[in-house]
Amino acid sequence: MLIHVVQGKGKKDRYTILSEVALKQLRRYFIIYKPERWLFPGQNKNEFLTERTVERVFEKACFLAKINKNVSVHTLRHSFTTHLLEGGTDLRYIQELLGHSSSKTTEIYTHVTQKSISNIVSPLDKIRSD
Repeated sequence: MLIHVVQGKGKKDRYTILSEVALKQLRRYFIIYKPERWLFPGQNKNEFLTERTVERVFEKACFLAKINKNVSVHTLRHSFTTHLLEGGTDLRYIQELLGHSSSKTTEIYTHVTQKSISNIVSPLDKIRSD
């Protein structure tokens, strides 16, 4: 599903994707909690969930999942980018999804894994040997 991000980072509008899996969970959440003003309200229903609260929830989830790496909510953005790239998505499309004006910024988000490198086929292997 394509979603419109209004005034995202850098006060820029952009489009990005929302997975069907996430959409299904959001629909379930909406049915159960019936949010009124904010999809994810704070303790006071008239206020939104703060960035710091999201960070604390994420930190607790990492602790419970026994993730010992130094990760943050922003790490999810890097992971999203890397998985798209490894799945064959063109860097230009990824740049648009992230709302970057420069592909150089997008490249910072991509992390090439050894597994990806090992899957590269040498051009010499494509030559027929007679």
